[in-house]
Amino acid sequence: MKLNDIQGILFDYGATIDTNGTHWAEVLWKAYEQTKVPVGKEIFREAYVYGERYLALHPVIEPSDNFLMVLLKKTKIQLDYLAENHRLSEKDHSDYSEQISKICYREVIKNITGARPVLDYLYEKYPLVLVSNFYGNVETVLEDFDLKRYFKDIVESAVVGVRKPDPEIFSLGVKRLGLPAQQVVVIGDSYTKDILPASKAGCKTIWLKGKAWEEKEPENPVADSIITDFAELREKL
Repeated sequence: MKLNDIQGILFDYGATIDTNGTHWAEVLWKAYEQTKVPVGKEIFREAYVYGERYLALHPVIEPSDNFLMVLLKKTKIQLDYLAENHRLSEKDHSDYSEQISKICYREVIKNITGARPVLDYLYEKYPLVLVSNFYGNVETVLEDFDLKRYFKDIVESAVVGVRKPDPEIFSLGVKRLGLPAQQVVVIGDSYTKDILPASKAGCKTIWLKGKAWEEKEPENPVADSIITDFAELREKL
């Protein structure tokens, strides 16, 4: 069933448009497995968490970095952590970063290719604004994948100084659309970072429920609609 009285859309980017709802930790772990990195999933989780915290505190990502460069830097931090903590030998990990990054980059291209017809459809019907927790280079990433043209504006956490799950970042997106919050729908993969705060900001929500990582399943989700594939958005809007 389609949602009623929608005049504009706020899109999450990471793990929504680029992975069709799969958490990025799961995407990376799959690439680790394909590359045969000799570590278990729990050890990988340690490295992933370390890497995300490191990137949040250090300006490693440059505004000009495309997504392949983001992946190369991200995986290098993870693999260096594993080597430094004796989880992986130094001689083992020299080539892994490039292999993992290329696998993930190809996966993103495949998912974006699948998402593009839906974005074309929605772009013709609604104004779209991107609301993303990112590193200050999301515009470069969007340009790299020919996605920037879909969005009339971008609200990026590293630029505006507000991060999800703060509802204020969605309120900023609503202001960029120039619409009442109740006429805006937020589309995102994370229940805690997208759906809950967007609801608190007064927006309607569509939860792209894919393969999560550590999010606890909500007993009574507040999402106005739940989908499991990006393509289902055409049925909802």
